[in-house]
Amino acid sequence: MKEYLEKGWVKFPCDGPLVNWAKSVCAPAWAAVEAPQNAHWHQCEGTWFVGVDALPNDPRGALADSGALSGAAYRFASNLFGSLALHRAQLSVIYPGYPKPREGESAAAGRYRVKRAAAHLDGLKLEGPERQRRMGEYHAWVLGVPLSESAQSPMVVWEGSHLKLAQMLKQAFEGVPEARWHEVDLTAAYQAARAEIFETCQRVEVSATLGEAYLVHRFALHGVAPWSGAGTAPRMVAYFRPELHDRRRWLMAD
Repeated sequence: MKEYLEKGWVKFPCDGPLVNWAKSVCAPAWAAVEAPQNAHWHQCEGTWFVGVDALPNDPRGALADSGALSGAAYRFASNLFGSLALHRAQLSVIYPGYPKPREGESAAAGRYRVKRAAAHLDGLKLEGPERQRRMGEYHAWVLGVPLSESAQSPMVVWEGSHLKLAQMLKQAFEGVPEARWHEVDLTAAYQAARAEIFETCQRVEVSATLGEAYLVHRFALHGVAPWSGAGTAPRMVAYFRPELHDRRRWLMAD
């Protein structure tokens, strides 16, 4: 717990129950990647399957013969806020050559994707013609569960960034009713905090493979590293980000 609260992430070693779960969902996961209704999630010239809500699991994380999501990482996450209903997981698949240019993305955004691993705060949305940043989702945590043996293009986390972004959010929402938090323009405050994070926080790559898992704090700045090396097997990770409906609790950094 101390490592998670101080660094903003923690990795869990290979876990038997999670190995079994991951192996059970691999076939339906790849079927979802190839499904025609998910074709729009293939981005960056085919080097990234974004896969939002693409895994058809139930609120326990179960599908097919997998049983409910289990293992040390999920138990740790559940101890933070209790048992939360799980959404359909994101299936993020990275292929050799990532990142190629994404359709509609500016050249500056493409450079940022390469240089800064497309670092972002989950739940912060770009909205309107002026592309203002506002909170649109309130997650409890981010749990990454690899579904492949490949460790290419690992998750990137800026350690301690969750504390700086928590402070930014507290200041921005001070005196604002919870029901109106989604109206607050966070653009300038977020950009300033992010610039400070890049200067002061250590960038770490979190490599993990089948049977392992990592939990990232909901306020941690994170992204995905570009593909490197000679490997050709794609990397697939299932990401769970359940909603935390108690927004006052959400705003606390622990």
